[in-house]
Amino acid sequence: MKNRETAWRIFSNELNASVLEIQATEEKGPSYVVTPLGAKVNRVLIAGTLTEKENVGGEEEAMWKGRIQDVSGNYFISVGRYQQEASRAIASIEVPCFVAATGRVKLYTNPETGKTYITVRPEQIVKIDEGLRDAWLLETAKQTWTRLNNFKAASQDPGLKAEDLVKKGSSPAEAEGIIYALEHNDEVPDSMTYIKTLQAALRVLLPDREIDFGLPEDVASMPDEPEVTESMDIQDGHASKRSYGQLEDIILDMLSELDRDGKGAPRDELERRAEAEGISSIELEEISNILMDKGLVYEPNLRYLKRI
Repeated sequence: MKNRETAWRIFSNELNASVLEIQATEEKGPSYVVTPLGAKVNRVLIAGTLTEKENVGGEEEAMWKGRIQDVSGNYFISVGRYQQEASRAIASIEVPCFVAATGRVKLYTNPETGKTYITVRPEQIVKIDEGLRDAWLLETAKQTWTRLNNFKAASQDPGLKAEDLVKKGSSPAEAEGIIYALEHNDEVPDSMTYIKTLQAALRVLLPDREIDFGLPEDVASMPDEPEVTESMDIQDGHASKRSYGQLEDIILDMLSELDRDGKGAPRDELERRAEAEGISSIELEEISNILMDKGLVYEPNLRYLKRI
């Protein structure tokens, strides 16, 4: 069975600035969008405030368009008949609210204007609470900082190859994306754009949102955060109100219970058990990352998750 593509965590301004695409080389093979910092993206996990949605189709065949706002701008989402689970979910979600979505990215170029557009086609979209949004925000900031540093180091050494980046700690996918971006981008992206985004993210996460990190910032370039009322996750039409701390405890217990042979908990079993407990795959992925960051779990391989 073929493994799913990694769902990257990327702020909207980096994703929307992407103009490069790696087309599939075989039938039904994956295509990739390459961001300015070299992320080789097929799928993303995004989170933010769903600020608007509209059914541009009809009652017989819904086609939803929407915007999800993060600290740097907006993701544009499109949900059609091939994303039935996401279509049912978005129909029941009222705006504005915090949401998370996993889905594939699609790049369109207008042949007349040459302008490039990026849309996300969610496979799943769920309502989340502020704690899960903040957890996503922190993880995305960390990954953006790592990408920024790796890309900057590679851009200063023109002779570097993908295998050299792997030796320095990048994954093969990260290394390939960085080399592709360096070879095909007309100019090196402005680091300050992404540093400002990181500053905006940290201001949301820290108690004093007016804290000054001493970085130049065009305040008008960062969107105001919409006011969001208390958010609850929706599973099968039922609202459940659980903090991500409670979800961590539940998943840790599941990992212990499913680790029957010392190899760890099989991911497919873990997903089924989590779903039965009303925990979506998006929440499971996000909480798993939090637990790995805390050093409480690790991945022996792609198919298992093990408690330490």
